Amino acid sequence: MSTLTVPPTPPSPRDDAIQLYRAFKGFGCDTEAVINILSHRDSMQRACIQQEYRAMYSSELMKRLSSELSGDCKKAVSLWMHDPVGRDATILRQSFMGDSIDLDAVTEIICSRTPSMIQQFKQAYYAMFGMYLEHDIENFTQGDHKKILLAYVTKPRYEGPEVDQMITERDAQALYKAGEKKLGTDEKTFIRIFSERSRAQLVAINSTYHRMYGKSLKKVIKSETSGKFEYALLTILRCAENPAKYFAKVLYKAMKGFGTDERTLTRVVVTRTEIDMQYIKIEYQKKYDKPLSEAIRKEISGHYRAFILLLLGPNA
Repeated sequence: MSTLTVPPTPPSPRDDAIQLYRAFKGFGCDTEAVINILSHRDSMQRACIQQEYRAMYSSELMKRLSSELSGDCKKAVSLWMHDPVGRDATILRQSFMGDSIDLDAVTEIICSRTPSMIQQFKQAYYAMFGMYLEHDIENFTQGDHKKILLAYVTKPRYEGPEVDQMITERDAQALYKAGEKKLGTDEKTFIRIFSERSRAQLVAINSTYHRMYGKSLKKVIKSETSGKFEYALLTILRCAENPAKYFAKVLYKAMKGFGTDERTLTRVVVTRTEIDMQYIKIEYQKKYDKPLSEAIRKEISGHYRAFILLLLGPNA
């Protein structure tokens, strides 16, 4: 459930483009005006504003925003201006090609998305960057982590709620033989099952495994695997069970301890605002006994904080 608040009768994209142009004119940028407009427009409206701006001023709004804004505010607004598919593709490319490769971000984007979302951002990735996503995964990851990511972006998966109980029990037994029962771990079995089964099927497998062997698959993964491979399997399983709970934990970790991981904070808030941020807020309150907005307000400041809080919506 989205937390985006759009006016009942928003201004036309042409009027928004004019107001943004005025905010850029003169000495300095009226950043408050910019974020107050853009934080209250949905993906389609943002695309229309960009079209109008291009037609009226013969320049790209994205480039103007990049030159007028700065710091984390610029990064957040720039990501927000993409449609969801282009945004995921952009985050993936930046995570591979940045000053330091962010494989956690790559893993999160790939392993938390549905099969249809993955197919869409794979197409966008090639259209935007002239490179196949699989090629970059091949070049920048390694070992079993590479294998699970490649399998997850290439294998088709059912997205519906139906579960096959025979497959569930068979997979639970296969995972037991590949992990706890075996000296060492048969990673191929984990990769096959986690990349081929639907979210509903994985939830059923986890429940059946616990019933048959007295342990959750999360504990098995933590004891049988490690590193980025472990992180990928856990992300797949946690997002199958409760994506909002998973992202609430990611946000908590981004703000925990000394300093704030603004890159992760921006990524999660911007990518989930129009999907399930309302549920993430509920899970955060439930788990950490504090409103998400209160936690964020203490961690960041300025126009960046104002923009992120606007995306979270009222009563965050």
